[in-house]
Amino acid sequence: MLTCPLCQAPLTRLDNAVRCAAGHSFDRARQGYLNLLPVQHKNSRDPGDNQAMVEARRDFLDAGHYAPVAQRLAQLAAERAPARWLDIGCGEGYYTAQLGQALPTADGYALDISREAVKRACRRAPALTWMVASMARVPLADASCQFIASVFSPLDWAEAKRLLSVGGGLMRVGPTQGHLMELREALYDEVRPYADDKHLALVPQGMQHQHSEVLEFRLQLAEPKARADLLAMTPHGWRASAERRSRVIEQRAPFEVTISMRYDYFVRQA
Repeated sequence: MLTCPLCQAPLTRLDNAVRCAAGHSFDRARQGYLNLLPVQHKNSRDPGDNQAMVEARRDFLDAGHYAPVAQRLAQLAAERAPARWLDIGCGEGYYTAQLGQALPTADGYALDISREAVKRACRRAPALTWMVASMARVPLADASCQFIASVFSPLDWAEAKRLLSVGGGLMRVGPTQGHLMELREALYDEVRPYADDKHLALVPQGMQHQHSEVLEFRLQLAEPKARADLLAMTPHGWRASAERRSRVIEQRAPFEVTISMRYDYFVRQA
């Protein structure tokens, strides 16, 4: 199932490592994850989200603000009952852990390019296989997954198709154009519209768009920390001016925002 990121040969599990027939070996970190991101596949010394972003997202999600988003993803995954699944771009593991609970008998894998994220994620569900790895070079065998989740994550569509067995599917979860509209209006003089279906043009041949739905609800952020965490885990934390960010964080009244998520499911055809 696991493959070597250097030569793509199968990896054999050892006591505290994995190794391929060519002798490439990768140790398991004390936290429980496998680092399958060779230095030559990195674009920087520590790619992906940094510690501050990871901890802000962890605190915000653990407070339950996006619980309906995770619950719906878990329901959709359970309806499809895969034998093996992957969370690609798992971040700090909030959604992954709920997938694991919804699919207790399935073989679960999760990866992210951020070591800081995976280091924290693997504590949530030690029974899953956690990996630091590239989403463009996933160290899993061809046609090995029946379900892939991609939540707020960049996606290599060709790689996702490679990983899916025939009949298996990819569930993509991402924001609609109305997501966090009130926050964006508070941060910018002009809110630029964007198409929340542009990913449909990237879907490769052989994958069929089978299901689409939108989940929308209102969220009240009463505490300054919750508003600060939300900013820190989004691009708005560095795009918006410090003055506008402070105004949002420090206002006395609860800040109400719209949460609007789109779920799209794509099935691998024969």
